Amino acid sequence: MRILYLDCFSGIAGDMLLGALIDLGVDIELLRDRLSALPLAGYSISAKKTSRQGIAGTKFDVKISGGHAERGWREIRTIIEKASFEDDLRERSLEVFRRLIEVEARIHRLPFDKVHLHEVGAVDSIVDIVGSVIALREVLGGDGRLHVSPLRLGSGTVTMAHGTFPVPAPATTALVKGIPVSAGPVEGELVTPTGAAIVTTLASAFGPLPPMTLREVGYGAGTRQYDHHPNLLRAILGDAAAVGELREVVSVMECTIDDMSPQAYGFLMERLFAAGALEVFYTSVLMKKNRPGTLVTVIAEQNRMGTLGEILFRESTTIGFRHTIAGRVELARDIVTVKTAHGEVRMKISSLNGLTTQAQPEYEDCRKIASAKDVPLKEVQAAAVAAWRAGEPALRSRSTAGTPAKGARKRAPRRSRPR
Repeated sequence: MRILYLDCFSGIAGDMLLGALIDLGVDIELLRDRLSALPLAGYSISAKKTSRQGIAGTKFDVKISGGHAERGWREIRTIIEKASFEDDLRERSLEVFRRLIEVEARIHRLPFDKVHLHEVGAVDSIVDIVGSVIALREVLGGDGRLHVSPLRLGSGTVTMAHGTFPVPAPATTALVKGIPVSAGPVEGELVTPTGAAIVTTLASAFGPLPPMTLREVGYGAGTRQYDHHPNLLRAILGDAAAVGELREVVSVMECTIDDMSPQAYGFLMERLFAAGALEVFYTSVLMKKNRPGTLVTVIAEQNRMGTLGEILFRESTTIGFRHTIAGRVELARDIVTVKTAHGEVRMKISSLNGLTTQAQPEYEDCRKIASAKDVPLKEVQAAAVAAWRAGEPALRSRSTAGTPAKGARKRAPRRSRPR
């Protein structure tokens, strides 16, 4: 499985990301062709080789002939939905803008549908965001992972439509909540709201370079040039380490509760999963004064910690939670459908280095069949496993490590945050 690691030693912006991905090999003509599906006019894109402090990279530019119109959620959604994009490209592009508008709504205390983006609603920012989603898909395919280093934010002040503000800008500050950041290393805005929205929405993990076999390196150049500091974004492309096809760094959030109604725990779990939690589980514990309580554990991608923390405070009685960073190793997973005498059942297949380690029938499929046909659940499950084993060689020939089999369900898209 492919991993793209963004080394943000000089921050990140939309044009820097596109420059780095083009430097890795994404064809700018492909970008022009895909972006032409957007109902936008009056712009052109270009990429040229350049260097920063002697390091070669690519500078991506969007030139516009009109003014910078502000746009709200409805206008941006209409633009993206009218494009003939695949569902995953459309949803990921909309999710980036949704996060931006949610942040602006909180900052300005406005309803979601009353927010209008100024700089980020302009044509060049739409091209940067949608173009980055397209280019990332070209680099990573359908199941690759995006990992990002801690973000260097810069320092000083930045002037925007609403005035001059300290770096990081208010929107950037809100977007990077819950992920590792630092100031410097130069004065200026190094992480833009556009760059922050892209990586905090699409990245699987933030932290050091994960174990991988390195294949390619690309550099995207920023507009500003600094003395003694290369204003570049480094993109490192490689293959995941072989011991577990999927590797990532996750946040583990925990709190103990002894004063909440048992009825509320089910609703809390539903809200946490809807907001993107990877795992939620409860453990019975004995708390101070010998009170029985519940340990709530939430495992999530690092960029989800801010949103999930808000849900913990809003939907439970906790007054605080602990969080740690942990590594996570997963087997490559695939889903195939088998035919049994009772009906079709999906099978969850796990594999290591291309070899199957586990094959489990989907419980909900088996439950529905057992209820509808009044047969024992275990009989349906056994029939599904037998059907899979009978077709196992053919199924294996269709799969490779980290690559879904033909007809398999793709990895579930990120859930949208509740509004």
